[in-house]
Amino acid sequence: MRIEQLLLQASTCLKDAGSATPRLDAELLLGHVLGRERTWLYTWSDREVAPADRRRFDALLAARVAGEPIAYLTGEREFWGLRLRTHASTLIPRPETECLVEAALARAAATRGRALDLGTGSGAIALAFASERPGWHVSGVDRIADALALARGNAARLGIANVEFLVSDWFSALSGRRFDLILANPPYIADDDPHLDQGDVRFEPRSALVAGADGLADLRHLVVAARDHLVPGGWLLLEHGWTQGPAVSEALLRAGYEEVATLTDLAGQPRVAIGRLPA
Repeated sequence: MRIEQLLLQASTCLKDAGSATPRLDAELLLGHVLGRERTWLYTWSDREVAPADRRRFDALLAARVAGEPIAYLTGEREFWGLRLRTHASTLIPRPETECLVEAALARAAATRGRALDLGTGSGAIALAFASERPGWHVSGVDRIADALALARGNAARLGIANVEFLVSDWFSALSGRRFDLILANPPYIADDDPHLDQGDVRFEPRSALVAGADGLADLRHLVVAARDHLVPGGWLLLEHGWTQGPAVSEALLRAGYEEVATLTDLAGQPRVAIGRLPA
């Protein structure tokens, strides 16, 4: 079967299965199997797909129809222009999290400084920031060893040297260390949220998604604990759910942070709460 025929057939199958982006999904899977970019598929759309490649593609297609995320099936996802390896021990990097990186960069005008990414997972946030601020030293921490191995591998493959990855349950291994910026995309979904049974999150690690009955447990903890690890005048930046902005801002104000604000993502949804420790 030719590439274009296979993509049309797969797109129809994925659409019937409920994919919101059936053609894109099909192209990403076939491109992964063939080791080609999506533009190549269009240029050579009349080429025949070899039987062995067809079998590999069919297996991936069946997994996607069953709901498995594209990022886990291909083993990679682009974030901030960086191609990152992914696997099921970590969250899948998402475009809305790029606004957290943007907010951190806007508050990192100095040529040198120290930044901390809590719950780094694949290293997406830490590596995006470090790639834009080579004079800064960036630390990423996670309590999951497999996640740290993935993050270190991403750093090595991308050639980003101004970043370190450490085993730490939030601040547990960072006694005495202080940072100019602390940023995190912590778990913030309530444990009974129906979205946990929908889409890609069904396959992502629950420990990286759920934070208590209202989803605010980890956010509230970090607001308080970060005070002991920020330099005077240092910034805390936290991604949160679109309804949680007022609660996180209130927690920041109650903990004594200044310049508290809520920032929106590209869709215009409240996404990041920020606060500055008094100088």
